[in-house]
Amino acid sequence: MAKTKSAYFCQNCGYESPKWMGQCPSCKQWNSFVEEVVEKSSSKVPEWRSTTTTGNAKRANKAAIIHEIVYQDESRILTPDQEFNRVLGGGIVPGSLVLIGGEPGIGKSTLMLQLALSIPQVKTLYISGEESEQQIKMRAERLSQSSKANCYILTETSTQNIFKQIETVQPNVIVIDSIQTLHSSQIESAPGSVSQVRECTAELLRFAKETSTPVFIVGHITKDGSIAGPKVLEHMVDTVLQFEGDRHHVYRILRAVKNRFGSASELGIYEMQGSGLREVSNPSEIMISQRDEPVSGVSIAAMLEGMRPMMIEVQALVSNSAFGTAQRSSTGYDTKRLNMLLAVLEKRFGFRLSAQDVFLNIAGGLRVEDPAIDLAVIVAIISSQQDIPIQSNLTFAGEVGLSGEIRAVNRIEQRIQEAEKLGFDGIFISKFNTKGLDAKKYNIAIRPVAKLEDIFSALFG
Repeated sequence: MAKTKSAYFCQNCGYESPKWMGQCPSCKQWNSFVEEVVEKSSSKVPEWRSTTTTGNAKRANKAAIIHEIVYQDESRILTPDQEFNRVLGGGIVPGSLVLIGGEPGIGKSTLMLQLALSIPQVKTLYISGEESEQQIKMRAERLSQSSKANCYILTETSTQNIFKQIETVQPNVIVIDSIQTLHSSQIESAPGSVSQVRECTAELLRFAKETSTPVFIVGHITKDGSIAGPKVLEHMVDTVLQFEGDRHHVYRILRAVKNRFGSASELGIYEMQGSGLREVSNPSEIMISQRDEPVSGVSIAAMLEGMRPMMIEVQALVSNSAFGTAQRSSTGYDTKRLNMLLAVLEKRFGFRLSAQDVFLNIAGGLRVEDPAIDLAVIVAIISSQQDIPIQSNLTFAGEVGLSGEIRAVNRIEQRIQEAEKLGFDGIFISKFNTKGLDAKKYNIAIRPVAKLEDIFSALFG
């Protein structure tokens, strides 16, 4: 019988200690150690290896010189969901381990079941530890895709039984919903604990790499928005996807946080409907609201998310402060950067904003990090303070420096093309972006500016 012992694990980062400590020496969190019963046995064979008979399990790797290694592009599995393909970097990579996190009720299970049902040419095994077969069947009927799907459903939480069923079904794609419900006989602690999540993920990782079977893992998140379990979980997997959105709104955003096979800044936009998630191919239309009359404090920014250009609406409201300290609030935009831009306006151009409340909102529920929307943010703030509307057919793309200069941004051609496609008449860009830019091939007026004074005189006189 294997020797058992207890150890203390940090619930935040997974650090293991033989005794309880008040502060974790790894992540510096307080009161995060929890005692768990663990089993250490090096003679035990991993469960998937004891139940599968692939020749790769007995292979011994040898060191090889890098120029002698033969590299071949592996064919990816393309799904009918173009948004999902874009976020993954061009499709599902064989042998990849993908972790998908999101808030409860946001639609993670619906997204994964919709994926499993949408590729009938691929045999898929959907493993659920949270729902019964009847519940999954009801959701599949609602999605109206279960008639032609080549999808097998398994409701199981033991990894030993799961790998036995994998050996029987021989699937091409595996979906685990969720990793916090699985438990391995290698570890004696409860399901969802740090050691169980780490061990179950390690077994799935070994299986995925040695059998070239892609595995999708659904993960819960904590109250602060991070994926539950040890931080090493995100390091182990190949791709980390975050499913974001407000459950009270219809739009959802699938964002790539980490991707070893593609860009880590891509996103896909979906609309939650009664029949499932519908991909939104042109997100600029939903990010720009339709108005009958011009309103002050609103500007349109030409931004990039990964390889995708889009137009977003920036809304600002500036009002006199009713209290001694002015409020600074932003939704979807970095508050520290907002404070920096307000300081530039007050120091360099004399706008008295220190005694006024400033509220900023990115329409559509999107959170942006592209510095190219700085120019649109400043224009919206001044438009609200002066109560002068901005023409709805103008858009902006430029980064603002601390001295008030407008700096160049990357891939300006894509931003101009997107603005032209959506029918905008003019776009304000940095003068330093015009080098090598052929403005004659565009049907949109390109207006280069070097400093904020230039754009203030052009818009506000």
